[in-house]
Amino acid sequence: MAQTQDFTAMMKEMMGAFPVDTKAMEGAFKTTATMNEKLSSVALEAAEKSTELSAKWTKDTLSKLADMSKAKSEPADYAKAMTDFASAQAEVAAENMAAFAEIAKKVQMDTVELMMAAGKDFSEDATAAVKKATDDMTATAKKATAAAK
Repeated sequence: MAQTQDFTAMMKEMMGAFPVDTKAMEGAFKTTATMNEKLSSVALEAAEKSTELSAKWTKDTLSKLADMSKAKSEPADYAKAMTDFASAQAEVAAENMAAFAEIAKKVQMDTVELMMAAGKDFSEDATAAVKKATDDMTATAKKATAAAK
């Protein structure tokens, strides 16, 4: 009857011949965590500014609605109040949309800047990891060659 081979010992031996550099993994994790923190900061800052802008816009609109809803002595005054409100709202909308666009532009610029920096960091980490792995493999091959002689 044929015996099955014990692959556990063989796998341990094989994995020992190809060591894994956990420092490189830790470095990549830290780089990723740092980048995520910075991206979150950019997103939260944009959300805060957008919320402040929306709240101010709403407050201004409610204030103008209060003025428009006051009782008037002449029917024509209601039409004038409505026209003034609509005109003011159109102007404020244009200003606020431009402000929202500036917030979005800043988020985009900050994100691109972070991605460029992260790409450089990842490239440096990958280069260091590959160099170390190559050095380790060369050393292991030399040991195997020396042991075979």
